[in-house]
Amino acid sequence: MSEIREDKMQRVEERLNYRFATRELLEEALTHRTYVNEAGGKDNQRLEFFGDAVLDFLLSDLLLARFPQSREGELTKMRAALVDEVSLARIAGSLELGASLRLGKGEEKGGGREKRSLLADAFEALLAAVYLDGGIDAVRAVVHGLFEPLLSCPEILSGRDAKTELQERARLLRGELPRYQLKQASGPDHDRRFSVEVYIGAELMGEGVGRTKKEAEQDAARAAMQLLKGKP
Repeated sequence: MSEIREDKMQRVEERLNYRFATRELLEEALTHRTYVNEAGGKDNQRLEFFGDAVLDFLLSDLLLARFPQSREGELTKMRAALVDEVSLARIAGSLELGASLRLGKGEEKGGGREKRSLLADAFEALLAAVYLDGGIDAVRAVVHGLFEPLLSCPEILSGRDAKTELQERARLLRGELPRYQLKQASGPDHDRRFSVEVYIGAELMGEGVGRTKKEAEQDAARAAMQLLKGKP
């Protein structure tokens, strides 16, 4: 089993630009359930549940302020692009959360430190920990600092998701529409994971995973777009 070294936690705090008054909250946010199954204590699932809601609220507030002319549907698509598993895992990577996670032996050997789902969940748990430790202003500052730079990305500003992009590109290049197929759904109700394949005609173009079927389809569409870019 893996313990969290103090220097790793300090590194997370430095990149987060926030210092925890209650260190136990940071430790809890970085503790995966597989560690608790083997060693006891608190895992980060409850914090992740709370952090998901905190993030949705603060991003909604940020988008309303930054894009006063945008309609509800456009804002919803922007927020969805910001909070999907790929985006959150990328931010978690920038904070070096993977190296700081407390994992069980099996998860450690299985490459848990690089799993997008674990990284995204840990990031949401971390936001909840900041809120509980420092209040709404503290977590708002963290969210704004991490997400403001993303608001200039064309993919976010356009409100166009990967499925829409793939549909248009597939119609243009192949004259067909993508077809999504659920491959697998696993995990308990509170922590479901979906695996989806996307086909154009009979050809498998990509596979994606996510915490919802819709998120997995978006991930599969991104994979298909990358494949199409490499083909004539």
